[in-house]
Amino acid sequence: MNIQNAARRAGLPVKTVRYYDEIGLVTPPRRANGYRDYSGTDVRKLGFLARARSLGFSLDECRQLLSLYEDESRASRDVKALAEERIGEIDRKIRELKALRASLAHLVEACHGDERPDCPILDGLAGETPDH
Repeated sequence: MNIQNAARRAGLPVKTVRYYDEIGLVTPPRRANGYRDYSGTDVRKLGFLARARSLGFSLDECRQLLSLYEDESRASRDVKALAEERIGEIDRKIRELKALRASLAHLVEACHGDERPDCPILDGLAGETPDH
C-alpha cells in the first residue's frame, strides 16, 4: 500500500512515516518506480511506534521496543525494565510540574488582580520576591 494509506491506518502524519523510514525504524521495500510499498506488518509497526511515542518513549527507546517486539525469543523482563524506567521519568516530570505549579500559584495568590500597576507575578518573573 502507499504511504498515505499506511499513515492513515497507523494514525500518523505522512511526514512522520517518512521520517521513521529515514531513520530506519520502518523500512518498507520500494517498488520499481521508487515509491515505498507498505505491508500490513509495516502498518502494525507504525501503529506500535505511534502508541509508544504517545506514552512518551524516545525514538531510541522505540527502536529498542520495536526490536524486542520483533524478537520472539525476547525476555519480558527487558520490556518491563524499559517501561519501569519510563514510569520513573514520568514520576520525575510530575514532581517538576507540581513544583512549577506551586511556584506559579504562589505568585498568583500574591497578586491582587486589580487596576494597580504593581504585579507580584511580573515581579516574581523578574526575579523579585513577591510580598503578601
